[in-house]
Amino acid sequence: MTFAPDVTERLARARADLRMGVPVVLDKGAVVLAAETLDAARLAHLRGLGGAPVLAITGWRAQTLKARAYDGDVARIILPSDASLAWVRAIADPADDLRNPMKGPLRSLREGDAGLCRAAIALTKAARLLPAAIVLPLADAAAFAAAHDLTCVSAEAALDTGLSPLNPIISARLPLEVSEAGRLHIFRPDDGAEEHYAVEIGRPDRAEPVLSRLHSACFTGDLLGSLKCDCGPQLRGALAQMGTEGAGVLLYLNQEGRGIGLANKMRAYSLQDQGFDTVEANHRLGFDDDERDFRIGAEILKKMGFHAVRLLTNNPAKVARMEGAGVQVVERVPLKVGENRHNHAYLATKAAKSGHLL
Repeated sequence: MTFAPDVTERLARARADLRMGVPVVLDKGAVVLAAETLDAARLAHLRGLGGAPVLAITGWRAQTLKARAYDGDVARIILPSDASLAWVRAIADPADDLRNPMKGPLRSLREGDAGLCRAAIALTKAARLLPAAIVLPLADAAAFAAAHDLTCVSAEAALDTGLSPLNPIISARLPLEVSEAGRLHIFRPDDGAEEHYAVEIGRPDRAEPVLSRLHSACFTGDLLGSLKCDCGPQLRGALAQMGTEGAGVLLYLNQEGRGIGLANKMRAYSLQDQGFDTVEANHRLGFDDDERDFRIGAEILKKMGFHAVRLLTNNPAKVARMEGAGVQVVERVPLKVGENRHNHAYLATKAAKSGHLL
């Protein structure tokens, strides 16, 4: 028996380290520093190691910068010898793209394997940072990690898209405005990521399809009443409908900003103020249209004993993903609420580019 962390625990350490600006090591031969949390001292130290570092960015970000993404989903930008911290951050963060559009010429690596750069980007995404990282190849990664007391993780584990097991922690009665017969369930993933919640209304029959909604956390809409989206009205509308019917389950998934985190969501909002729509803003940041994992909701439903749902959603992709995760969707129940003059364009984009049925 050993007290040493396993693969999952080391990945959790790596995410925390990157958020604090601490480098991590990939066991197949590279040290990784997140561009967002990089500081000048560590950049200087990295240069002192020699070698040929690259700045790994996603294909989406490369498209914005007009950089060559020879690897398709990833571009390996050669780090100029005189690259400053400001230059690194300008490549990673689109905040000043319109004020300073000329950031090149940017030279991309064409030869070699991009696997370590993909793993580095996956780690920064999992840490809810901008998807950009400096990657320096190492001859002896394990020795380097030991010498500098750095977390060393497997590149394959960083790229693993499997769902971390979810464990029920506690549930308790919670009287709500929509129904006094409310109950809140807390689920915690093994990988140390955010907890997720299930709000159960009444006593739904586990043998029958349950009225259900997959609701992604939206701090601005759910709590602050933001008019930029329809999330708050959808949350309250779904709970109200469950209260009226006397039974239902709302899955509240901590996947803020379509899975990119609140800080990156605010970056996307800032880009929207510059004239980009919600999808374009995500792409300029380097993210996909939607980074959420709806398998989490399906897993929670199954752990609660449900295998069929009447799904409250306007998003056909949710239906497909639930079906793909083993939960039968017997009916899609529309939830059209919350449109106003501030979010009209946002909703139009969701319909035109993300297939929402509005």
